[in-house]
Amino acid sequence: LCAVMLTSPLSSAGFVVGHAGLYQALAMFAVAYFIIGMTVLSVCAIATNGALDAGGAYYMISRALGPEFGGSIGIMFFLANVCGSALYVLGLVEAVLDSFGIPPGQKEGTGVHVLPQSYWYELLYGTVLLALCLLVCLVGASIYAKATFLIFLIVAGVLGTILVSFFATRPFGVPIHLPHPNGSDTKNGSFTGFSLATLRANLGGGYGVDYTTGQTMSFSSVFAVMFNGCTGIMAGSNMSGDLKRPSYSIPRGTISAVLFTYLVYNLLAFLMCATCNRTLLQKDYGFLRDISIFPPLVTVGIYAATLSAAMSNLIGASRILYALARDDLFGRALVLAKKTSASGNPVMAVILSWLVVQLVLFSGKLNTIAGVVTTFFLLVYATVNLACLALEWASAPNFRPTFRYFTWHTCLLGIAGCCVMMFLISPVSASASLGFLLLLLLALHYLSPSSTWGYISQALIFHQVRKYLLMLDVRKDHVKFWRPQMLLMVQNPRGSARLIDFVNDLKKSGLYVLGHVELQDLDTLPSDPLQPQQDSWLSLVDKLNVKAFVSLTLAPSVRHGVRQLLFTSGLGGMRPNTLVLGFYDDTAPQDGLSRHPAFTSARDQVPLGFPPLRAPAAPKLLSAREYVGIVADALKMLRNVLLARQLESLDKAWELRRAASPPPAIHVWPVNLLRPDSARYADTCSLFLLQMACVLNMARAWRRARLRLFLCVEAGAMPHAQEEKLRQLLKDLRIQAQIQLVPWDAVTRLHWQTRQGPPGGPVEGEEEEEGSVNFPANTTQVSDEYVCAANKLILEQSPAPAVRFLYLPRPPADTSLYPLYLHQLELLTRGLGPTVLVHGVSAVTSTQL
Repeated sequence: LCAVMLTSPLSSAGFVVGHAGLYQALAMFAVAYFIIGMTVLSVCAIATNGALDAGGAYYMISRALGPEFGGSIGIMFFLANVCGSALYVLGLVEAVLDSFGIPPGQKEGTGVHVLPQSYWYELLYGTVLLALCLLVCLVGASIYAKATFLIFLIVAGVLGTILVSFFATRPFGVPIHLPHPNGSDTKNGSFTGFSLATLRANLGGGYGVDYTTGQTMSFSSVFAVMFNGCTGIMAGSNMSGDLKRPSYSIPRGTISAVLFTYLVYNLLAFLMCATCNRTLLQKDYGFLRDISIFPPLVTVGIYAATLSAAMSNLIGASRILYALARDDLFGRALVLAKKTSASGNPVMAVILSWLVVQLVLFSGKLNTIAGVVTTFFLLVYATVNLACLALEWASAPNFRPTFRYFTWHTCLLGIAGCCVMMFLISPVSASASLGFLLLLLLALHYLSPSSTWGYISQALIFHQVRKYLLMLDVRKDHVKFWRPQMLLMVQNPRGSARLIDFVNDLKKSGLYVLGHVELQDLDTLPSDPLQPQQDSWLSLVDKLNVKAFVSLTLAPSVRHGVRQLLFTSGLGGMRPNTLVLGFYDDTAPQDGLSRHPAFTSARDQVPLGFPPLRAPAAPKLLSAREYVGIVADALKMLRNVLLARQLESLDKAWELRRAASPPPAIHVWPVNLLRPDSARYADTCSLFLLQMACVLNMARAWRRARLRLFLCVEAGAMPHAQEEKLRQLLKDLRIQAQIQLVPWDAVTRLHWQTRQGPPGGPVEGEEEEEGSVNFPANTTQVSDEYVCAANKLILEQSPAPAVRFLYLPRPPADTSLYPLYLHQLELLTRGLGPTVLVHGVSAVTSTQL
C-alpha cells in the first residue's frame, strides 16, 4: 500500500489541471485509472493463483506466457522502472532547485537560494540523490519498507495539511520568477480562494508552454506526465519476493492504494481549479508550498514522496533484473546480476540498475523521458492483461485464482485501453517499443533454453484444436477437398529416415502419423514400456523437421498392432486414410539415420532410445504371410495402401540439385502390370496413383521434377486414340505430365502363352470389375517370366527417374497364395530403385469447381 501511494499526486496534479483544465483533467484521470483498474484486476487474479516469487510482473508474465514473452517484457519492464527512477530523481532535483536554487539571471544566491543551476549542476544533484537511493537499496528491502512507511506517514500528513490550506488560506498574489534568455521574467499568479469565476476559467483546456522544457503541451504530453504518477500499482508486485504473503498483500494493498489515489487526484483537481488561477497552475508547479499553512511540511512531503518513488523504481528494477538473471534467459549476459548478499539482497542487480539509471539521467529534463516511460509501462500493463486473458481463455483446471472479480472482458478492455493510449501519447515511441519487443521475442525464441514453466500457448492451442475438431464433420467430406492422411509404420527409425522424409512430402498438409508396434504383453510388464520411448520419437520428428504425430502401441503381433493403429489413430475427422509400409524383402537394413544431414554435425547425436538395426542373419519380426495380411486388412478397412521399396537409396538433395537439363523425373505407370488382360487407366486405383504422383510433384522440394506417364499399347489397339483420351483426362484433372507410348506386345505375349488362351479379354470365371473381390486365379496364372519381362520393360525407359509409382494389385483372396503374391511384387520391382506401389480404394480426383 505504501509503495503504491507514494507515487502521489502532490507534484503533478497542478501541472495537469493547469494545462488541461478540470474537464479534461477528470477525463485523463478516468482513462488512466480505467486502464490501471483493469490491469489491477488481472494482477490480483494472477497473484492469487499460486506462489509468487521475485520479479513481480515479469514473474507473472513469464510463468503464464512462457520465456519468450516473459523475458522480452521483463527487459521492457526493467527499462520502464529504470527510466521511472530517473524521472523521479529529475523531479526531485527540480523541486530542490525551486526551493534552494539561485534564481535565473542572478550570479550569486541570497538567503537559502544558494544552489547554482545549469545542466551539469543538475546532473550532479541527481547523481547525489541517486547515490542516496542506492545506499538504501543496498542495505535491503527491510530498511526500504521501514523508510517507505515513515514517508507514507509524512505524505499523509502533508495531504491533510494541503486540504486544510485550501479552506484556511486567504486570497493573495504569488509572484513567479521564470527563466528568460536575458535574465528572468516575473508573472503574477493568484490564489483566489473558492471562487466561481476561477472555477469557470479553469474548466476548459488552456495548453501552454512548459516553463521547464520550453515545449508546448498537448493532451498526449500532459497525459504522459500524469500517467507516470500512477505507475506505482506495480511497486508492490515488484517486491513479491520480499513479501511474506504476496498473494494476500498484493491484491489488498494495490486495490486500496488505487482507490485512494484516484479519489485524491479528483479532489485536488477540483480544489485547485476552484481556488488557483491558470497562471499560478501553469507557471509554478510548486504552488502548493506557497498556499500551505505550513510550507516547510509541503516541501518535505514532496521531497519524501519523490525520493521514495525513485527508490521504489530502483529496487523494482533490481528485482526484475535479478529474476531475469536467475532464470538464465540471457545466458552469461546477466550472470553478474545473480550475486546476492548474505541476507539474500541482490546487490549486484541493484548496482547494475543504478548504473543504467545514472546513464538515463544524462537526458536532462523530466518531461523529455516521460513519454518513453509511459509507453513502456502501458506495454507492460497490456501484457499483464494478455497473460490473464490467455489463462482465462485456456480454461485450464489449475487456473483457480481466489480473486474472482475479473472476466475476460476486463482483460480485453485493459489491453485495448493500453494500446490506444500508447499510440495517442506517442506513435513513434509506441512503434519503436513494439519493434524492440518483437526483436526480443524473436531473439529469445531462437536463443533461450527451453523452460519447465509450462507454455500457455499449448493450453490455448489445445482449447482451439478441440473446438475445431468437433466442428470437423466427416459427414461433410467432399472429394474436392480430399487430402492424403498418412500412417507410416516404422519398425526402427535408424533404417527409415529417408522414407519418413519422403512420406512427409506426400502428405500435402494432411495428417501424418508415425506408427510403431512394440511386441510385448502389458500383463507381464511392471509398467508401460512405451512412455520412455516417446521422447526419443518426438526428438526424431523435431530433428528430421517433419510435421508428424507419433503413435506407439503394444501388441502380440505386428499385424494386430497395425490394426489397432488403423482403428485408433487420429481423432474425429483427422484419421489416417492411407497406410504406408516399407517393402518386405531380404535386403539388409542400413543405418540411414547416422548419415542423415540432421545428425551429421558434431553436436547432434543420433537418439539413443532406438535399438541397433536387425542383423542380416537375424529372424524378422513378421512373416511374408503376415505382411500381406496387413495389406489385405487395410484394404478391407477402406484404407489406401502404399508400399515403398528402396526409398532409403533416394538421395533427394542430390536428385533435386543435379543439372537442370534434364530435370529429375517421376515415372508413373497407372496400369496393373500383373493383370494385362484388364489394363485400364481410369479405374479408382489408377486415378489414386496419378493423384499421389501429382501431390509429390506439388511439394516444394519436388516442383522441378517432371511427371512422365507411361501408356502401354498393343499393335492394332489405336494407340493415338488412347493417348488422346488419356491426355484429355489429364487436362480435366489439371495434371501436367508428359505421356510416353510404350509398346508391350512382346510382354503380353508371354502372358497369353502361359495361360494358353486367346487374347481379347478375361476367360470364363473371371470378374470384369477389379473391386472388393479379386480374381482368384490371377496370381497363379502370371508367370515369373512375364513379371521379369514387365520389370525389364520398366527399366528400359530412360533416363532413370528419381522415383517410380506403380500400380499395386489387391492381394489374393486365398491366403495360401500370399507368399506367391509377394514374390511377384518383388520380381516386378527388382532393381528399379526408389519405387512406390500404390493401391487406392477411394475416389480422390475431381473435375468440379
